[in-house]
Amino acid sequence: MARKLFEPYTIKNMTLKNRIVMSPMCMYSAETDGKVNDWHLVHYPARAVGQVGLIIVEATAVTPEGRISEHDLGIWGDDHIEGFQKLVSLVKAHEAKIGIQLAHAGRKSEVSGDILAPTALAFDETMKTPKEMTAADIERTIKAFAQGARRAKEAGFDLIELHGAHGYLINEFLSPLTNHREDEYGGNKENRLRFLTEIIREIKNVWNGPLFVRVSANDYHENGLTVHDYSEIAKHLKELGVDLIDVSSGAVVPAKISTFPGYQVPLAETIKHEAGIPVGAVGMIISPLQAEEILRNERADLIFLGRELLRDPYWPLRASKELRTEVKAPIQYERGW
Repeated sequence: MARKLFEPYTIKNMTLKNRIVMSPMCMYSAETDGKVNDWHLVHYPARAVGQVGLIIVEATAVTPEGRISEHDLGIWGDDHIEGFQKLVSLVKAHEAKIGIQLAHAGRKSEVSGDILAPTALAFDETMKTPKEMTAADIERTIKAFAQGARRAKEAGFDLIELHGAHGYLINEFLSPLTNHREDEYGGNKENRLRFLTEIIREIKNVWNGPLFVRVSANDYHENGLTVHDYSEIAKHLKELGVDLIDVSSGAVVPAKISTFPGYQVPLAETIKHEAGIPVGAVGMIISPLQAEEILRNERADLIFLGRELLRDPYWPLRASKELRTEVKAPIQYERGW
């Protein structure tokens, strides 16, 4: 019996060999120049060998002050392209597709110097108070995302994901909890969405491949955004040409979140059906049977795995055995698989 988890999936000009995606996860392993190093050249290709269909490289900063830490990957300069080209080549050698998550940490940046946010509110008492972005800061940052997309294209990436989740800059503009602006980038929902809209439009000038957006579909706060707000946002993103919403949740403000296997899947399912857009499900998806159920019941279109792929780079092999289907072994591993 064919298993949905191992069916190909096509988005624009990209066909994935299966529905298994390596979720972008920060490695905090770059030097302060933000360049790819040996760690990245081992870590990501290992999952390609393991037969993951799509690998999305961790949050990669479009400006130096947009890093979460001073050991994040960066794509703010043309001198970053060469390292990414090597990484892309190594991953594609194993018939996996590779994407990159373009990001700006906003007020959650822990780098030295000024940090930026839509409003001068610290995340909590342990973190720095950011500088409220001027119109010039906003324009410069939008262009930095577009330049990051251009560099990603030159590096050979198959896909771009925008990090609009987890309380980082794009998420800060979207949420009324973190955006108290009174100009055209704040106030009502349309204004709070303007920053992301303009980023997407600028990126579309240099990139015509698949485009994902990761969102935090629940602020977990009585005055914050809910999944139904994000369904409306997703409808707008679909009109702009976004191909898939990668549905996570939380982290825009401190909050207690009850986590359990599949706890974010209902958020993905809601956005998929309310907005009529493909979605990726993420968040404590552990077992292959669980992943298959999500796909079979049309709760999501792709399965994003995080910690499971840190624990087991060969999770697709385990999944094929549990689901009683075959996955093609890398020729070097045929004797073992």
